[in-house]
This record gives sequence, structure tokens and C-alpha cells, in this order.
Amino acid sequence: MVQQLNSRTITYPDSDGQPMADNTKQFQWIVVIKENLEILFVDNPNVFVAGDLLWYPVEGDNKTRQAPDAMVAIGRPKRDRGSYRQWEENDIAPQVVFEILSPGNRLKEMNKKLKFYERYGVEEYYIYDPDRVDLAGWLRTEEGLDAIEEMDGWISPRLEIRFEEGEEGLTLYYPDGRKFLTSVELNQRAEVAEERAEVAEERAGVAEERAGVAEERAGVAESRLTVLEEKLRELGIDPATL
Repeated sequence: MVQQLNSRTITYPDSDGQPMADNTKQFQWIVVIKENLEILFVDNPNVFVAGDLLWYPVEGDNKTRQAPDAMVAIGRPKRDRGSYRQWEENDIAPQVVFEILSPGNRLKEMNKKLKFYERYGVEEYYIYDPDRVDLAGWLRTEEGLDAIEEMDGWISPRLEIRFEEGEEGLTLYYPDGRKFLTSVELNQRAEVAEERAEVAEERAGVAEERAGVAEERAGVAESRLTVLEEKLRELGIDPATL
């Protein structure tokens, strides 16, 4: 985007030239978190979820920026964006931000990000290191972003999702208790659900056919009974007395 401000032309690049992830594990986690957050808020048109999108918090300053691995802006509409320019978003900062560590991340870099998110209004900040299976979180208080002492079992105030740390690593849960799943797992569940629906439809068809056969047999029996009753009457016998 190019913007005219104070007789100067300011460009807000939509890319910082950095890769989204350094390895497959980091990328997988970014996708899982971002896509499941999309699913969580699919029916809410005023929650914007993005992954690796440049966020510019200050109008006229194209140097101050970050590209969170995943972020949630509650109160902003779903639509395509080249970058998140806060002054064009009713000055609403993303409330929740996630970062997934890779071996290339440095402590200095992560401290810089923490200070950025603290300064520009993030309410919840989560960092996960999939290699060390280490989860950390910060929650905004009057003093700024304060570290959350215990993350195992923590429930996000804004998202209402639950974090659990176990032997197999981090697991995230929807408010209704469902797990965050990979795209492959979601597809597998969809296929199973489709197969179950097909089986149920086939069973319903079989039951309908059986009901039709039973009805047909009942009709035949009733017809035979009618003929027999007519023959009895012809012989002077009242069927009701039998």
C-alpha cells in the first residue's frame, strides 16, 4: 500500500521478505493454530484471524511492524488484507497473538517481540516451542503483559480455548472440548462422517424396503381373507361366528 502523508509518500510493504516458517514442524503448528481459530470463529463475521500478516500499529511509520505467526482481532470484519494497518481498523490492535519458535529464533528477537506486543495493546501473548515442548503465555494487566505462572490447563479469557501440556506435547481444545486437529485429521473425520451418513441412508432404505414388503404381504393376506369370507357366506356361514 502507498499512502500520501504530510506531502511524503509512505509505502507499507505487504511482505517483510522473511519466510513464514523455518521448518516443517513450525509451519505445521502455525497452520493448525490459525486454521482452528478460523473454524472457532467461522460464524462470527466480526473476528479476523490471520497468519504471518504484517501488522503496522502506527500511521506514518512503516518501520514499526511485526508479523505474528497467528493473530486474532476481535471486532474487525473478515476480509482479505495485504497487511493489518491499525489506523484503518478502528485503531483496534489484535487482542491475541501466537508465536511458534524454531531453532533460528533468538532470545533478543523474542524479547523485542514481547516489548512490541506489550506496547501496542496485545492482551494475550502465547509462545510455543515444539522442539522443547515448552509453552509460555502472557496476560495484560495494569502493569502490562505479565507472565502466566501455570499454562497447563490455562483457558484463554478472550478465545475460551484450553491449553494442555502432556507427554505427547501441547494440545489445544475448543470451548466445547473438541481438540484442535490438523487438516489431515479434519479430512479423515469428514470422510468417516460421510461414510456413516451413507451407511445410515442405506439402512434407512433397507428398512423402507422391508416395510414395503410387509405391507404388500399384509395386503395379500387381507385379500385372501376377504375371498374366504365371501365363500363362507355363499355357504350360509357367518364368518363372524367362527
